[in-house]
Amino acid sequence: MKLEQHISQLAKAAVKALYNVDADDSQIQLQKTRPEFEGNITLVVFPFVKLARKAPAQVAEEIGNWLLVNGEGLIAKYNAVQGFLNLVIDDAFWVKQLEAIDADANYGQQPDRHQLMMVEYSSPNTNKPLHLGHVRNNLLGYSIAQIQEANGWKVVKTNIVNDRGIHICKSMLAWLKFGKGETPESSGKKGDHLIGDYYVRFDKEYKAQIAELMAKGMDEESAKREAPLMLEAQEMLRKWEANDPEVRSLWAKMNSWVYAGFDETYQRMGVSFDKIYYESNTYLEGKSEVEKGLASGAFYRREDGSVWADLTKDGLDEKLLLRSDGTSVYMTQDIGTAKLRFQDYPIDKMVYVVGNEQEYHFKVLSILLDRLGFPFGKELVHFSYGMVELPNGKMKSREGTVVDADDLMDKMIEDAKEIYLQKNDQSPMSNVQCDEVARMVGLGALKYFILKVDPRKNMLFNPAESIDFNGNTGPFIQYTYARIQSVLRKATRAESAINGEADKRAEGTLHPKELELIQRLTEYPAVVRNAGDNFSPAVICNYAYDLACDFNSFYHDLSILNEPDAQKKALRLLLAKNVAKVLTSAMSLLGIEMPERM
Repeated sequence: MKLEQHISQLAKAAVKALYNVDADDSQIQLQKTRPEFEGNITLVVFPFVKLARKAPAQVAEEIGNWLLVNGEGLIAKYNAVQGFLNLVIDDAFWVKQLEAIDADANYGQQPDRHQLMMVEYSSPNTNKPLHLGHVRNNLLGYSIAQIQEANGWKVVKTNIVNDRGIHICKSMLAWLKFGKGETPESSGKKGDHLIGDYYVRFDKEYKAQIAELMAKGMDEESAKREAPLMLEAQEMLRKWEANDPEVRSLWAKMNSWVYAGFDETYQRMGVSFDKIYYESNTYLEGKSEVEKGLASGAFYRREDGSVWADLTKDGLDEKLLLRSDGTSVYMTQDIGTAKLRFQDYPIDKMVYVVGNEQEYHFKVLSILLDRLGFPFGKELVHFSYGMVELPNGKMKSREGTVVDADDLMDKMIEDAKEIYLQKNDQSPMSNVQCDEVARMVGLGALKYFILKVDPRKNMLFNPAESIDFNGNTGPFIQYTYARIQSVLRKATRAESAINGEADKRAEGTLHPKELELIQRLTEYPAVVRNAGDNFSPAVICNYAYDLACDFNSFYHDLSILNEPDAQKKALRLLLAKNVAKVLTSAMSLLGIEMPERM
């Protein structure tokens, strides 16, 4: 039974015995004892003052004394401060809590809800590699999925790949004109990087054509519209939607290169998906639903043939759903994707992990799905997060405007290895082991630094700060875990075994550092629930950091392996073992691996 439940039951019994009143749950108010007072948990006695017809301090004193005598050894002592009864819990209770944590292989996991949540993240375009913005998106989406699974949800991790549209045709057209048959194999480039290079090439040539037309007297808007490359790209898109075999064949070939590149990046980043949807499949479903909405009067067609939704009565504006040439837009695709997903899965909650610049888009999507008669329309959740940037000059990018994910991961791993070798110039590790530790630490630094920030805020990612072994960083927590593993390896089996009953091990008084650590461990299930309720990996980060700090303080002040008292040594080894277990669990919710040695 949890401490709060113990105290609640005892408090009700005390009020009944002292004042002949049956207290209800709403009258039992418990809170963590304020740091300036001695105690672990505080009972607020003001709800009983009127019933007892006595002063608050007297009521607190009477209840405290009753609990001390009748509390089944749970209460070691108490102090009353006006209407607040601060209770000090007996050490034996905390040792039993530690034993229960040790015995629970799934400690922190919540009961099965028998409900399904779908979490969408990543959503790349097949015209360029994943970039820094995608890194935050993927790390948030994957961590949210892990946290919700720990909270009892069955989670389906999903991705929608934007594999069609004018941006895709730009890369295709540039490759046709300037590629000379170049492939990932012939160039030695990852497929997504190769295609991204041609997207950049299109933009370069397009801007040159605009400048040329403007030099001949055309205004800028007309030049952008009439540039030959743009007209060819638009014609290619129309051919794609008309299933032109040559265009479709080129599209399939180039997309296959990109998918191979994406898969490599995802695997390296440590994220995965249970189901991938493709806009090239879902947009037709969306167009079909838009046509139905047009027939029912939910939408309207303008003179140029384009289809729109009037959302002015909802406090928004008018939204384009189909262009005048019949081609679809992102909103059309999202309507079709939502329909297919709810056909494929019995979804109880649908969560979109998408940047805050798309907040308006998801407001509109929710209204349109509801207007089309889908019952889930109003229940969609847009998990909106802020932008992430790098300090100027920290890293170069392939395109000159954004930092791609592969470059960022390369740099983080490279920096981690350099720092590791500086700290361990005579390391017994092999080169392969060193590379593996550098990979874990570099990626752990990246993931933790991004996830520890409130996801709804914009953030600046500083690579150098993220890899500090002494700050609020992933490497600091990983190093704490590796330190514990070193201690446990040095301990013999006999020393690691916990002998005797809980009350024997708790003889005397637990050291404040031991008590602090046990109490921190008991908070973990509530932390997991909080992170799930608020969709916030940052809650897990903060807890893992606090737990690591508590352990390092404990380790600094108290001996473990050199403790002469066998029972104290066994207790401290048990503490270390379970700190490592909870750190591993917490960091796994962030997608971070823990090295056994550092």
